Amino acid sequence: MDGRERKRELRSWRAGGALALVGGVVCVCLTGAGCSGQGAAVQGADGGDPVAALHRAADRLVAAGSAKARTAMQMASGGTRVTIRGEGVYDFEERLGQLKVRLPQDPAGTSEHRPITELLAPGALFMKNRGAGVPDDKWVRVETDSLSDGNLVTGGATDPFAAAEVLRGTRTAKFVGRTELAGTEVRHYRGTADLARAARGASDGNRKALAAAAEGFATAEVPFDAYLDDEGRIRKVRHRFSFSNGRQDGTGIVDVASTTLLYDFGAAVRVRLPEEQDIYAGKIAAEPGEPGGTGGPGEGSGAVADGKN
Repeated sequence: MDGRERKRELRSWRAGGALALVGGVVCVCLTGAGCSGQGAAVQGADGGDPVAALHRAADRLVAAGSAKARTAMQMASGGTRVTIRGEGVYDFEERLGQLKVRLPQDPAGTSEHRPITELLAPGALFMKNRGAGVPDDKWVRVETDSLSDGNLVTGGATDPFAAAEVLRGTRTAKFVGRTELAGTEVRHYRGTADLARAARGASDGNRKALAAAAEGFATAEVPFDAYLDDEGRIRKVRHRFSFSNGRQDGTGIVDVASTTLLYDFGAAVRVRLPEEQDIYAGKIAAEPGEPGGTGGPGEGSGAVADGKN
């Protein structure tokens, strides 16, 4: 990747109703996981203090440079469970990544949506093949700190580095034991992180987004299970988020389990951010049958892609 691609300065565009725009990726997709936290730091088999190890985990990824990634986001609401899956690469030094996100089948069992290409950058999310009237050759851009969930949920996949930086907010954790993950020996930790605390310790690119999530979720406490290798790098992390979809019928809390799996450290990463002329500047409305008007992050029927319609 050349210097222009890796160090492109991200323009600051406000994203108006951006939640409606990206909410289409997740709002139909509601899959669940419990949110009971567990804590009490105890020493973990030659891994030292669990809380300290988890606080350092994001830095260990930066030292590793890059990795391939798989994501899974499960949500549950109103008896509906769905899973959104993603796969791609991430450069932890440059905070740039690319994921191919696959939406779940519709209730009839058919898949009408092409995979959405997502580019992840400090403070920004770019999406292609978003649908809803966006031309095939155009990208949609949204500022992540304009989203009430900081894009931990709305984009259908949690940015791998943001997932790691949530662990900077770890308040309590315990060592569960050693296990094997995809042929690698790992240490399993279980604990609870605080998003406000994570935001204070996060990198510049994630600080505002995590602070927005701390305010936007139903609770700033995030239970998690994390699996670290002997170098302290995250191999797998599963967060459990909760947000309100605004309903008053007792079904207003949506539970989300977001899993990030990292492997093949040092993999080549090439991410080219879109030029200004390639970014869609118009309104995006959720089409009939599209995810997006069901409440939660992204609630609403339309959004302005770049705030300049």
